[in-house]
Amino acid sequence: MEVWSARCLPTPLSPSLGHYSYSLPKAAPLPHHCCFHYSFPMKSRKAPCTISIRCCASASNSHSVNGIRQALPEIEDFVVVNFYRFVFIEDPQHEVAKHIAFLKGLDIHGRIYINEQGINAQYSGPSKHAFAYVEWLKENENFSDILVQTSPSNGHAFPKLKLRYKPSLVQLEGGISHLPLLDPSMRATAIAPSEWRKRLEAANNNDTTSNTNTSSNYILLDVRNGYEWDIGHFHGAQRPDVDCFRSTSFGISPTEGVASDQLSQVDKEKTDILMYCTGGIRCDVYSTILRQQGFQNLYTLEGGVSHYLKTEGPVKWIGNLFTFDSRLSLPPSAYNRETMIESGLTRQAFNSDKFAKCYVCGSQVSELRHRNCANLDCNLLILSCADCVMDLRGCCCYSCTTAPRRRPVLPGFQRYKKWHVYRDQEIEARAQ
Repeated sequence: MEVWSARCLPTPLSPSLGHYSYSLPKAAPLPHHCCFHYSFPMKSRKAPCTISIRCCASASNSHSVNGIRQALPEIEDFVVVNFYRFVFIEDPQHEVAKHIAFLKGLDIHGRIYINEQGINAQYSGPSKHAFAYVEWLKENENFSDILVQTSPSNGHAFPKLKLRYKPSLVQLEGGISHLPLLDPSMRATAIAPSEWRKRLEAANNNDTTSNTNTSSNYILLDVRNGYEWDIGHFHGAQRPDVDCFRSTSFGISPTEGVASDQLSQVDKEKTDILMYCTGGIRCDVYSTILRQQGFQNLYTLEGGVSHYLKTEGPVKWIGNLFTFDSRLSLPPSAYNRETMIESGLTRQAFNSDKFAKCYVCGSQVSELRHRNCANLDCNLLILSCADCVMDLRGCCCYSCTTAPRRRPVLPGFQRYKKWHVYRDQEIEARAQ
């Protein structure tokens, strides 16, 4: 048998998901029998590796290149899944046990919290495992119509699985168990991303200045942490005056007319309050507080910013979206690149980072990703330019550079590990 060999070059279709296509050179017609040797890189959670496959084909039996491609092993793609639902759960501990039993054997990492008011979940895993959990959950009538948000991930975005009962699905001072979250009429009215986009475009056309978030009949309220705004927000939204959602006090400030409170002097019956957050849950929670304060016209972006970027692209959005996992942030293109292309939007058109400044020196940063201060006892989440990262050894200020529990400067934009990892490394280095 004559053996004919050819080098096959992999072309990445989606590098973040590890998908490849293979092109055969047109050097010569194929003989009656031929063998192909494939060598290609494969992403692994443990270490990069190369897979080699030898495939043989017979022209007389009509073995096509497509058939050979189908014989290649499928490389797992990872996704991050987010969803929540406010619904009465009579026995949340039993519900937790059911979820634990189903997830046994599945490769799922993340945070899944359940209590009497419902469920809040953010987790990562191979797509087949991640969606298996979603399908199982939807078999329960309490969760049959949940809105599920997904985004790509290069491996796990969480270190492990935390699935447990938690008194508060969202952290807020004073807790949320006393809030009427199970009454839809007490929560803000959800509007679809397409309607949200129309409202922002109409409001922008009516405003006399392009950089204000107030007009005669609406306020655009960013119900997130201040550091989330720092890397991305809707055009016209002011920065929240707190760096932690649990301390949010819009509309409930103890002193009337507080300058930082955007709702302190608005007409509660005539002003439309357009609220948004990453996935929607914080808006649902906080809108019940505002409803109790007498605000009538409360609207929230259905599915949050992640759902908006998926369906509408980055129209009226500036920068990246902060993520509460190891990815730190994602550009709008990660949610739906096709929508951007169809809309004629490019990275240069929407991803302006002129608003993003270094926490230390105030210069523009080149990457819209946060890092924690290397001082463990500070741990402040900041944006920092490359020069300040090196000058301050990963710290947020000069005083932190002399802290007793100081972690090393991390390359790129990684997340710090537990303190004992660095402590043990230092002890081992001294011993040597």
